[in-house]
Amino acid sequence: MNKGIIFDLDGTLWDSSENVVKSWNEVLSRRSETDRQITMADMHNYMGRTMKKIAELMLPELSEEVRENILRECERHENDYLSSHGGVLFPDLEQTLAELSQNYKLFIVSNCQVGYIEMFLKYYGFEKYFTDTENYGNTGMEKGDNIRLVVDRNKLDKAVYIGDTQGDCDSADYAGIPFIHAAYGFGTINREVPNVNSLQEIAEVVKTFLD
Repeated sequence: MNKGIIFDLDGTLWDSSENVVKSWNEVLSRRSETDRQITMADMHNYMGRTMKKIAELMLPELSEEVRENILRECERHENDYLSSHGGVLFPDLEQTLAELSQNYKLFIVSNCQVGYIEMFLKYYGFEKYFTDTENYGNTGMEKGDNIRLVVDRNKLDKAVYIGDTQGDCDSADYAGIPFIHAAYGFGTINREVPNVNSLQEIAEVVKTFLD
């Protein structure tokens, strides 16, 4: 039987928010259309949202064309910045991935830009643990559609999605697969769901759905 664990990235596998804030503020400081600078609180509010929605929240006073142009520049600079500076991995991530990959296929689906997941995998040498990835920047689709795309593309008989926000939970529901809340991440869930308080707990909890 083909079994898969699909992960969200930000707030589930790592926290890149501090360096993302730095990289975006460097871009914003160069743009004459705004004097906006973002904070860590802003970034945590943006986590899990599509880049189009982030642009609306961050620069509501600007036209759609201008704010999306700025966000595209932020995305490009973010990938370059993180490829040199990395982020903060949650404890025991590689040990957990190595253990899980012995029994299940691993995937990442994120509402990020093209190149972000690839940068993360390359920076830490994690490509060997993951079978496939998908993102909003590549397909233009919502996370639930991308989760379903990965399930269908890889012919998974059983799959579970692990994420940290309500949007992740809703996306798993939309895709028709079980959800596990990464309670150590950035968000809360408005209904009772299985949760893990650390990466080390995942191996035991996924057995309920995949074994």
